Amino acid sequence: MTKSTGSGGSGSRQLKVRVKTANRRKSGSTRWLQRQLNDPYVAKARELGYKSRAAFKLLELNEKYRLLKPGMRIVDLGCAPGGWLQVAAAATKSTDKTPRIVGIDYLETSPVPGCIILQKDFTDDDAPALLIEALEGYKADLVLSDMAAPTTGHKPTDHLRIVALVEMAADFATDVLAPGGTFVAKVFQGGTEHELLAMLKRQFTSTFHAKPPASRKDSAETYLVAKGFRN
Repeated sequence: MTKSTGSGGSGSRQLKVRVKTANRRKSGSTRWLQRQLNDPYVAKARELGYKSRAAFKLLELNEKYRLLKPGMRIVDLGCAPGGWLQVAAAATKSTDKTPRIVGIDYLETSPVPGCIILQKDFTDDDAPALLIEALEGYKADLVLSDMAAPTTGHKPTDHLRIVALVEMAADFATDVLAPGGTFVAKVFQGGTEHELLAMLKRQFTSTFHAKPPASRKDSAETYLVAKGFRN
């Protein structure tokens, strides 16, 4: 691993980490590691105690669109490693005594104060019922989905997987949201079908796409935001 200097304003110099490709490390892994080491959001997440840089995506979306409010009940689909749970719990003032946040992921997620976390694949048949049970009879005010389908490298197949996952999240959201509720889901360019958008526009007062600054510029990801659930 080496460090190189880059020019900075006012005579300052910024250090950029360059990672040499090791014998047993693939070039793709090297590029990922170099990007992580030079990502200011990664460093800021460590500094502030967030479990991932993804926390800033939700913080930025909330700053612009006012998604989070004290007292809200929230479901987080694909919650690992827990960055969005941390942001949601803090904004809603959720506590272990009265948890208002429910998360689900097939990956193990370390505990987050104020959150109920289910280690379960959301695509399993019984997953929606378990989430509804965890809500204890309450409707959700916000359903978040940062899920991403595993890629195969075959673009048509990956596209279908992405669309299917977003559609499942949207169907669940319309089952559990309270009137006026909001649905936010990660999608990819070309990954939101016209039928899904048409359905959401019928059931929500406003529907649009947003790309927070923390979402890497070279990434095709964007977020679908649907506000004002009509029920």
